[in-house]
Amino acid sequence: MQTHLAPEFKNTIDGLAAEAILRKCVHCGFCTATCPTYQLLGDELDGPRGRIYLIKQVLEGETPTRKTQLHLDRCLTCRNCETTCPSGVQYGHLVDIGRKLVDERVPRPAAEKALRWSLKQGLPSPLFAPAMKLGQAVRGLLPAALQAKVPAKQPQGSWPTRSHNRKMLMLAGCVQPSMMPNINAATARVLDAAGIETVLAPKAGCCGAVKFHLNDQDGGRDEMRRNIDAWWPHVEGGVEAIVMNASGCGVTVKEYGHILQDDAAYAVKAARISSLTRDLSELLPELAAALRGRVSPQDGQMAFHPPCTLQHGQQLRGGVEKHLGELGFNVKLASCEAHLCCGSAGTYSVLQPEIAYQLRDRKLVHLSEMAPEMIVSANIGCITHLQSGTTTPVRHWVEMLDQALLNQ
Repeated sequence: MQTHLAPEFKNTIDGLAAEAILRKCVHCGFCTATCPTYQLLGDELDGPRGRIYLIKQVLEGETPTRKTQLHLDRCLTCRNCETTCPSGVQYGHLVDIGRKLVDERVPRPAAEKALRWSLKQGLPSPLFAPAMKLGQAVRGLLPAALQAKVPAKQPQGSWPTRSHNRKMLMLAGCVQPSMMPNINAATARVLDAAGIETVLAPKAGCCGAVKFHLNDQDGGRDEMRRNIDAWWPHVEGGVEAIVMNASGCGVTVKEYGHILQDDAAYAVKAARISSLTRDLSELLPELAAALRGRVSPQDGQMAFHPPCTLQHGQQLRGGVEKHLGELGFNVKLASCEAHLCCGSAGTYSVLQPEIAYQLRDRKLVHLSEMAPEMIVSANIGCITHLQSGTTTPVRHWVEMLDQALLNQ
């Protein structure tokens, strides 16, 4: 797609990056067929092709409006369109640029600004853990909307104490340790059973995605740099990989190299961090081999919801079902719309609840057709969001693998 950049964007990092992405788009429209918001709303401007056109207009000098901002806000950034696109358009990177440029030019109402500020400052904050603890203590008294965001208190289980020659870093995450601490502990126990020691860097925190995708891109980059600094001594010490058990964090850390490519002090280190990063499911082939004969799965059907950040952001599909199946688990995808977003999408379910809950309920209908005893996923946001709409237990797949281990 030919683009004539306005003078203010010519020879800028954002302008040149956006122009390079736009050149690949041929406006074929294949992306609209797999866009969740287009399917729900039926508006061309609420699909990737329309949003690309809006961003192009801004780059060519047209003044964006609140309507422009709304259509970009409604994008889940699920990146399903990237999986579908025959031309390789990096829509996720383009919409990050577009949102930044529009937000610099279109003021938000005070209430909207306050909510977005609370999310970007509150979720990665050290105060989130005590706030969540308080919320769990009074959960039964909370309104239904708040209860949906506060999972019941979860037992964590023990952390393994054995040392192994093989060591891998793990990002604990910002909200996961307080909301669902057993996911991290179960990951460490499963890796321990396979002869791998899990290492945590205490100074590492939020991956940076929350701030970055709420248009505090400078704040997000600062969090990325802090993580790189926290991990670097371990990288130099020879850790084998950096393991992510939240696919939303994983896709972000895998893009540190891209996001910090123009940072002279961090570009090389960021690229190295990205190359070392592995989603936990990428370890499943060797975990399945190491644990074969040492796992006793419970009977019953499990339905797997692959997060968008796993199947579209990281382009990892089929591994969880295949390798858990090799270990004796009965786990399947929904037969319809397994590729579509559940509506969680980071902070989206807070900022766009009406669309988010429509997508959640649509997803749960398809998952429930299997009559599963449990729904499993690979990202805390999806797990929490889906659980708010069903009485069927929703867990991380690694918790089920950990629970099935013999002789722990």
